[in-house]
This record gives sequence, structure tokens and C-alpha cells, in this order.
Amino acid sequence: MQTRERVPFFLAALSLLLLASMLLTACGSPTSASNSNGALTNVSIGLGYIPDIQFAPFYVAVSKGYYKAAGLNVTLIHGVETDLFGEMTSGKDTFVFATGDETLTARSQNLPVVDVSTLYQRYPVSLIVPANSSIKTLADLKGHTIGEPGAFGSTYIGLLALLHAAGLTTKDVKLESIGFTQVNALRQGRVDAVVGYTNNEPLQLRRLGMQVRTFDVSDYQPLVSNGIITTEKTLSSRASMVHAFVQATLKGLREVIANPTEALQISTSYIPGMDNTAAMAELQATIPIWQGNGQHPLGYNDSTTWQEMAQFLVSQKLIPASLDVSKAYVSS
Repeated sequence: MQTRERVPFFLAALSLLLLASMLLTACGSPTSASNSNGALTNVSIGLGYIPDIQFAPFYVAVSKGYYKAAGLNVTLIHGVETDLFGEMTSGKDTFVFATGDETLTARSQNLPVVDVSTLYQRYPVSLIVPANSSIKTLADLKGHTIGEPGAFGSTYIGLLALLHAAGLTTKDVKLESIGFTQVNALRQGRVDAVVGYTNNEPLQLRRLGMQVRTFDVSDYQPLVSNGIITTEKTLSSRASMVHAFVQATLKGLREVIANPTEALQISTSYIPGMDNTAAMAELQATIPIWQGNGQHPLGYNDSTTWQEMAQFLVSQKLIPASLDVSKAYVSS
């Protein structure tokens, strides 16, 4: 990954305070970020992965003109990208959509990235077992075989969190790297449990007639999930544009929650060959993840969750204890 020189501390702090005060009114109207001549400001966000209904808030914000009304011409970039942060810090993208644990890991590698709004208020990873499994509690995982895509990404962090909550480590279970074949692996009985996404694999398994139970990571360990990430330089020099992008995205998110049927229809033009039934089920399962416990506004960054996540990542030796977590996000 490439690194960039950090902006002076006092300038970054001033910008963070400014943007924090603006984001505190998350339900407000987007501020226009158009140029002085009225032209739209070009920005892009690296979403990663293939087009999917989980990105409906962005699709709706584009389709309904919320970004345009905010003075922005937004390009949504899909595709499997192994270095989203590197692409952004090198100047290719203005924003990326990534998790809080990824953000802290990037900062530990001297990448000056900042979470300006967390869209997923729950960490959407679960451990999944057959409904008749003898695994009734996380402690019961000891000695069992767990299928997971590999030692990377949110599913692996989620697995470590669940084991940590049970007082276990990876040495207490049998891990099997199965790629993204969790559904077939569990149906065929090749593993005792799998780790997947709360709004994906459990739904697929139930549609195929297999009853399952889940252990949701957010019920055991606070972790910050996917949010809008930018660089310290962008935040300090283009605060009004960042604010406008966040507010327009949140407006799209509110629209999706209020009218998922319309959001599904809009998303069909962004997702080739979309299965409407499966997509609606995923969308309905994702809405509670966006909303969280309902105690905070959409897009909220909770300082306590960031701190507790950092403590967990330090315990797993994934980030150093010396990392200043408060610089990794804009407080809500």
C-alpha cells in the first residue's frame, strides 16, 4: 500500500470538529458541493464486490438525483479490489466503503484514512449451524469443524470475535478454509458450522429447506461495520463536499428503508440478472442491520463501539495498542 504524508495535526483536528458538527444533524438536507461556476463536482466511491442489493442506498441516491442536487457527479465503482485503501490514498477514488476494523488496520500501516459515517450499525457476520446441531452455545464450538472463506476479511474477524467471546482461540477448533461455499458445505455435512453474512447465507439455506440457527457477532462483540471512508487530506480540504456526499447517501438510505419495493425496482438497472425474490429477502434482512438498535440516527459513529473494537483487535495482535483510535472516525 502506498502512504501519504499526514496533514498537520491542528488542521486535521479542526476539520474533524467542523465535520462532526455538520454530521450531527444527519437528517438535514445535503449541502451543495458544486463548483463556483455551477458545475457538478466529480467524486467516486469504491464499493468493492459485484453489484448487489446491499448497495441500494447508493443506487437510490444516484437514481433519484440526491447526489446531483448536492452538487456531485458520483461514480460507483464495483469489482473485486484487494487494496481499496491503496486505490483511495493514491488518488483513484474519493471514498471507499469498508469496515471499521479495516480502517484501524490501515491506520496502523500509516494510511491516513477516516470513517465519516458508518452505514451498517450491526456487524453483519454470523456463525451458522443446523437447527438440530449440538452446538447450543459458543462454548460448544470447542473441538468442532468450522468452515470459513479463509483467514481474511469480515468473516474471519467475526469468527475471531465469537471465539474470543467464548474464551476460545483458533487452536480450540478445527478451521477449514472452504472459500465462499458455506451453503453447500453445511448442507452436505462437511463441516459442523460455517461463518457467513447475516443477510446472505442463512437466507439461502432456509430457501433450500435447511433450518439453521445463527450466532450473530454483534450480540457478543462490538465491532464497527461498513461505512464511508475518505482520507484525512480530503476531509481537511474538502469538508463541505464530504458532508454533501454523506448527507445525500443517508437520504438514499432513508428512502430504501421507507420504501424497499421501490428501492428494489431502482436496483434492477444496476444489478444484472437480479433475482427479485432473493434480493428482497436480503434487503429486508439488511434493514435492521442499517438501523441497529434504533437509539442512534442512521450513519452514526459510536465512540464506545470504536474503542471496544480496538481493544479486541489489540488482544488479537491485529493492531498496536499505541494506535490513536479517535483519529480513525468522525464522532457523531
